[in-house]
Amino acid sequence: MKPSSLKLSRRKFLIGSGVVGGGLLLGFSLRDAVPVPHLRAGSFQPNAWLQITPQGEVIFQLDKAEMGQGVMTSLSAIIGEELDYDPSRMTIEFAGAHSAFKNPQMGVQITGGSTSVMTGWDPLREAGATARAMLMAAAAQQWQVDASQCKTDDGVVIHPDGQQRSGYGELAAQASQQVQPDNIQLKKPDNYRWIGKSLQRFDSADKVQGKTQFGVDVVMPGMKVAVVVRCPHFGGGLISFDKNSIAGISGVRNVFAIHSGVAIVADGYWQARKAANQLQVEWNKGPLAGLDTAAIMQGQKNALASTEKPFSVQNEGDVAPAFAGATSLVEAEYTVPFFHHSPMEPQNCTGLFVDGLLTLWAPTQTADIARAVASHFTGVPQENIVVESTFLGGGFGRRGYVDFAGEAAAVALQQPGVPVKLMWSREDDMRHDYYRPTAYHKMRAAVDNGGSVTGWHHDFVSTSVLQGFGVDLMHAMLPSWVPTSIARGIGKGVADFVPPYDISMGEGTKIPYAVPNRKVGMVHYDAGIPTGFWRSVSHSFNAFAVEGFFDELAHAVKKDPVEFRREYLKDSPRHLAALNLAVEKSNWNVMPRIAGFGRGVAVHESFGSVVAIVADVRVSGNQYVVKRLVIAVDCGLVINPDQVIAQMEGGAIYGLTAVIKNGVDIYDGACAQSNFHDLPVLRIGESPEIAAYIVPSTDKPGGIGEVAVPPVAPAVANALFAATGKRLRNLPLKLDA
Repeated sequence: MKPSSLKLSRRKFLIGSGVVGGGLLLGFSLRDAVPVPHLRAGSFQPNAWLQITPQGEVIFQLDKAEMGQGVMTSLSAIIGEELDYDPSRMTIEFAGAHSAFKNPQMGVQITGGSTSVMTGWDPLREAGATARAMLMAAAAQQWQVDASQCKTDDGVVIHPDGQQRSGYGELAAQASQQVQPDNIQLKKPDNYRWIGKSLQRFDSADKVQGKTQFGVDVVMPGMKVAVVVRCPHFGGGLISFDKNSIAGISGVRNVFAIHSGVAIVADGYWQARKAANQLQVEWNKGPLAGLDTAAIMQGQKNALASTEKPFSVQNEGDVAPAFAGATSLVEAEYTVPFFHHSPMEPQNCTGLFVDGLLTLWAPTQTADIARAVASHFTGVPQENIVVESTFLGGGFGRRGYVDFAGEAAAVALQQPGVPVKLMWSREDDMRHDYYRPTAYHKMRAAVDNGGSVTGWHHDFVSTSVLQGFGVDLMHAMLPSWVPTSIARGIGKGVADFVPPYDISMGEGTKIPYAVPNRKVGMVHYDAGIPTGFWRSVSHSFNAFAVEGFFDELAHAVKKDPVEFRREYLKDSPRHLAALNLAVEKSNWNVMPRIAGFGRGVAVHESFGSVVAIVADVRVSGNQYVVKRLVIAVDCGLVINPDQVIAQMEGGAIYGLTAVIKNGVDIYDGACAQSNFHDLPVLRIGESPEIAAYIVPSTDKPGGIGEVAVPPVAPAVANALFAATGKRLRNLPLKLDA
């Protein structure tokens, strides 16, 4: 299986209110006239994803980024199921930037939002079934029989007599001449051969043997390496730099300014890095000079206090009378800090500019946005830019932002004919991230004299992640013939419109609990620090406030947290089923008689799936250890059970890092930390025992890559309360705070 690129046929797409919020609806019909690369001569190409060569090679063009979440295996299984072809035998290639591969939920070619299987489920099944029907029609034509009487078996069409057989490759040429059927028959679940089975991941063997090409692994003859020296202060800029300060360093080939700082091109990485460390640069600190974390948090609180009417996320019933008639009120404030992504592979991209054609080898979640951004910073038309996707050494939302691709393009333009690999250091990666936003939550609940919750009022303040993404997003959405300046001007207008209506800020704040009167409002506050998508986006911190506070209500009315949730989940069967399974598997009612032991629970829906987590902690003094996580997930119909379990484990560990480890501090308008010594991630020895279980379902598949993250923080916080009686409402969770 080798990465490659594919640009394929036209497709219409709509950008709905879920992208920009506030009911704004934009629609464009795009036609991509770029020739299809990598098309094998004489191959049968019934749709954007499949090619079948006369030699019998079945090629699946994977239009999603593989960053460890397993789409190479799961999406191959979906299309292979309906094609009736063993997915492990396919040749799998990465698709390039093309309108045919735009994510229908997002309007651009993006891997994110746990949408890969959700958005691929119907199209890929139909693609496989259509190809199979055309192959059967070709065989039937040869045999002069009714196609409906033919059958298939793993790449072979079988004659009604059961004796004659033709391989898919033998039928490729004639299948290309068939008319695509209007109606196709999809398999019944009882007949699935690969869907629902725990397939060994198709990318594992090459990774174990070191054969997989991540972006950082790209090597080309004559290649140079570049690093960029950037202003450490957000919003700051370059005043001047002194080339003579690095004149004595061997191997340095070029030094020049680009849009993001000073680029140094050298024969190798360490020569470029040495020069970067030695280069004398003068920076303008910009408008955020003097800004720190405390000022940002106070700014959020002031923003909420000064807003008469927060933007409504949820408004059901009548909250005011519920609070006026309450026997008691429960109130709390929750906060979360900025947080870093820290993929194990720092940002990188290789660029080559030859005869007006720019090629980028990029580990990106957004191939067409990378193309648009590269065009903006070079002036090269998008139709002259090719993005070759590679494997990603971790994405988590960070590689939805393609600043590194824009830099690589700008550098390559200054080194025509020479391939140049742009490399970020770990320090670059942490200090120039698009961080998970900070957030401030103000929670209130009304309780009547019978111990029932009659009112729920939740106001919160956070930053729009879509605003910072909007310009690049809209540039990629617009047809490539729209001039860059106009495209980005339109994007700027949309981005300026987004903040008050950015519904992604409110993800996870609409409670599933049957509280009769509910009101949720949000306020936008932008301190100027770059923020972006972080695994599970706003769910990751909104769930902490919602599930932590609901647990507070259970204890306020002196009820068991599980029984309390069951009472209010009577109208939410999926939540209830996940909760019950996690509780059952954790032996909730059998508490170990261990000093300092605590057990907590949380349940949350995100990206079409519901996850419940029971956490066990052990406290000693002001230190604690998370000993066990029991997870139950309802993600609809499961494609690959082993991969679902793996994503539950990986998501829980990723989320646990933000629970236990330090967040990002801002000092003088810059990130105060730099590497794993002061921004650590969870280590193997700190990982708890994890047991994950799947709630059986026949519903359409939901997301899986991010959904284990949100419930981790509240489950652990609730367990710590059970162990200590101390309610922790600020991330990270510190008992000595």
